[in-house]
Amino acid sequence: MASDAVVLALWGLAALVLASALLPLCRGVAFRYGLVAHPREDRWHREPTPMLGGVAIVLPALALALLTGHQNELAVPLLAGLAMFIVGVTDDVLSLKPATKLIAQIAVASVIVLSGARLHWTTSLTLDTVLTVVWLVGLTNAFNLLDNMDGLCAGIAVIATATLFAGFYVTPGAEAEAGYLAIVLGATVAFLIRNVHPASIFMGDAGSLFLGISIASLALVSDTQVVDRSNILSVVVAPVLVVVIPIADTVLVTLSRLVSGRRVSQGGRDHTSHRLVVIGLSERAAVGVLWALSVGAAFIAIGVRSLSVSWAWLIAATFIIAMVVFASYLAQVRVYHDAPEDLPSGITPVVVDFMHKRRVAEVLLDFCLVTLCYFAAWRLRFDGPEWPYYFDRFLESLPLVVGVQLTTFFVVGAYRGLWRHFGLMDGVVFFRGVAVGTLASISAIVYWYGFQDYSRGVFVIYPALLLLLLVGSRASFRLIEEFVRRRRAGTRLAIYGAGEAGALVAQELLGDRHEAYSLVGFIDDDPRKQRLRLKGYGVLGGERALLDLIEENSVDVVVVSARRFDDVRLKRVERACRRKKVNLMRFTFHLEPLVAVPTQAIARP
Repeated sequence: MASDAVVLALWGLAALVLASALLPLCRGVAFRYGLVAHPREDRWHREPTPMLGGVAIVLPALALALLTGHQNELAVPLLAGLAMFIVGVTDDVLSLKPATKLIAQIAVASVIVLSGARLHWTTSLTLDTVLTVVWLVGLTNAFNLLDNMDGLCAGIAVIATATLFAGFYVTPGAEAEAGYLAIVLGATVAFLIRNVHPASIFMGDAGSLFLGISIASLALVSDTQVVDRSNILSVVVAPVLVVVIPIADTVLVTLSRLVSGRRVSQGGRDHTSHRLVVIGLSERAAVGVLWALSVGAAFIAIGVRSLSVSWAWLIAATFIIAMVVFASYLAQVRVYHDAPEDLPSGITPVVVDFMHKRRVAEVLLDFCLVTLCYFAAWRLRFDGPEWPYYFDRFLESLPLVVGVQLTTFFVVGAYRGLWRHFGLMDGVVFFRGVAVGTLASISAIVYWYGFQDYSRGVFVIYPALLLLLLVGSRASFRLIEEFVRRRRAGTRLAIYGAGEAGALVAQELLGDRHEAYSLVGFIDDDPRKQRLRLKGYGVLGGERALLDLIEENSVDVVVVSARRFDDVRLKRVERACRRKKVNLMRFTFHLEPLVAVPTQAIARP
């Protein structure tokens, strides 16, 4: 095994060296013949950048793969990669129509399926064949769409390739696949070094299509391999987790464009990475977040093979639910500033109508959370040889618990709040819903099954887990909003007065969609409040701390919310603000009589 590791490392190193040597040559050729991506409104980069980086990935990968002596075993991925590379280069040079590329991708996918490689997700050969073609074409396009920000596609490809390599490395008889993945990994790492922000070269369609089809095809299973269909996690979920970021990005972009009346093939700054930048992350941070999510998914995919099925289900389901909630928040980020005048007829109005039914999505989420928590409670309570017996008790009572719990949520009003404004009273509503739902579930089980072979401990663990996940999912939007506010560049604000009025000022100004404020912190002369936190922001000190902020040019606006503010202190603060050109304002609250204006007074002859 050690000698195999050395050989694989040498193949990967050779690919890295060759690709590194080719990249400057590819840049020169691209500039010489005008194969350059120019800045456009639907593209993210700001400088003309050469596009032939994919050539430096593909040529060393294919050449070294032929030298490994495993040409027969690698015939399918090599030919598929070569075919998609040719399509990609042609598109980079001549700009093919989307339909032309799609036909080519379907043709390549069909050849792969004809070779005997399939997903083996179902026992129906017809359905599995169709799913395999969709997998190959969809994932190829997903990597192509993911190539929208410096280092993103290449970084995700490195993570996915490394994960597949780890799986093949420990699989007997998979030396050819492991060697090829080591080569692709080395070449992609070499490109990634020059593609991180600010990128000096792009991979173009030649690189993204090659990586997409290579990863998609190597994730398949040939007819000669034994498939354990009893472990659906390793057969279905693990491959999806390896490439979850490209899949999630493609789904988000596709649905967003359908809802907004745009063509799916239309380019734009509406990808996951772009939305992360819009909410306040830097370009590198946005890419880093997606890399981190991909690494987390990769570890879960690897763990699926080593953990017991039940624990793997829990971890995988929790991660997928968290990804869905995160994507739901990103879907609300405004990235389209020009709405088409008329939405196209057909499926789009139906999609728009469904997407506006947010309560449906909430109920579906809670269905998943209740199921997940109830299963976790049983699994935590019976983590031993007795689990198979108690699994039957879990299974027979699950429909009862889910039905009772969701009905209870509806009755107590859990579906009347807005996630963006989730607060303490919403938490109380969920606490009441979980408590009443748990007691009602126990009563129903006692009536239906007599509570024989059921555990009281399960119904202690279950409500605790459910309340935690419910509050966490609802508060997630508010937490992300708070994170965005803290990173958002805007008018720097200091609030004098860390009381109820100060909290109200912060809530109103930070929630203003028209004026971007960035709260520096609160100021209060009461020593008992200093160094505490209000609305998540620190109380920085008293008048002296404010004067220091003004003197250091660390604040643009000072809002006085305190009712008691003596003239001497006011003059000192006012003098400091005037000298540094800082706006000084006072917050006041008063009621005004509302008088309706007669219609006749508004009318004009």
